[in-house]
Amino acid sequence: MNVKVLKIRIADEFLLQDQKMIDDFLNNHEIIKVETAFVHEESFWSVVLYFNEYKTEISKNMVKDSKAGKYSADDETLTNDEIEILEALKLWRSEKAKEQNLPSYFIATNKELISVAKFKPAKKQELLEIKGFGKHKIENYGEEILEILENV
Repeated sequence: MNVKVLKIRIADEFLLQDQKMIDDFLNNHEIIKVETAFVHEESFWSVVLYFNEYKTEISKNMVKDSKAGKYSADDETLTNDEIEILEALKLWRSEKAKEQNLPSYFIATNKELISVAKFKPAKKQELLEIKGFGKHKIENYGEEILEILENV
């Protein structure tokens, strides 16, 4: 098991850069455990990731292949209904992040929320079909996401 420490800056001008750094790392490593702490003096999140390297190119490709079939909304235009769903999901994510003292993209990234708004899953099993949604995220947030989709 390996350890990686990431510094996630709060300022808006660093958000996309830091989120891309995290996404790239997560896409290339098997994450075992995550710990976070907020560093008040400098206003940033310290994120400790415990991970395994993918053993071979074959196993790395196998993981990517299994994810390749998952739905992901890439650069798609949203309808008015989808925008309304997305705004409700972002509001929920913001409240959940404050409640859990986490950066909002730890709950779900914008791309994941856009994918939910476009795919409109009706049950937890369908959330598994969206890229970025695994068992842990669905267990923690699935019911609330589905409830938002039903009510918007």
